[in-house]
Order: sequence, then structure tokens, then C-alpha cells
Amino acid sequence: MSLDHTNAKLVRMANQIATFFKSQPEDERTHGVATHINKFWEPRMRTAFFELVEQGDAGFDPIVIAAADLIKRPGSPSQPSEPPEAIDPAMLEAGFSD
Repeated sequence: MSLDHTNAKLVRMANQIATFFKSQPEDERTHGVATHINKFWEPRMRTAFFELVEQGDAGFDPIVIAAADLIKRPGSPSQPSEPPEAIDPAMLEAGFSD
């Protein structure tokens, strides 16, 4: 699957989170990834995440895929519904470096 710059960055960020949690006990890894994404990724990022997961092989680490079931879907009963918007690439740049 060929990803645009924004989606490729989203995959890279998710995989970086998984890489960090690989140092944790195995039974805490998926919960750690899901908790981090739920806390720090805003709804548009999580919407794009689920679109990539559903499309198939976007290049996510297996820990990220396993955590997907624990990540809150925007608009789910525990989340207020929001209209979908495009992800601002600058939002992905904030606080992250290569």
C-alpha cells in the first residue's frame, strides 16, 4: 500500500509508540499503546488510524494492530461525535522529530 506523507507519518508515529512499549512486559504492551493513543491522539488522527487499519497492510507493527481493539473510535458512545476533517500535517510535526 502506498501512503501519502501524512498517513506515512501516522504509521511511523504509531510504530514508534509500539517500539517503546516493546521494552515493557508482554502483557502490558497492547494496553500501553492503546492508552497512549487514546490520551494523546485527537479524534481526526484516530479516525485516520482506523481507516488505515481497515484498508489492510499499511505497515503497522503487530503490537499496534493488536492494540486497535482497545483504541477509542471517534464518535463511539464514549466519545462525542465530531464531523470528519482532514488531518493538518503541521499537527503531526508538533513535538516529533526524525
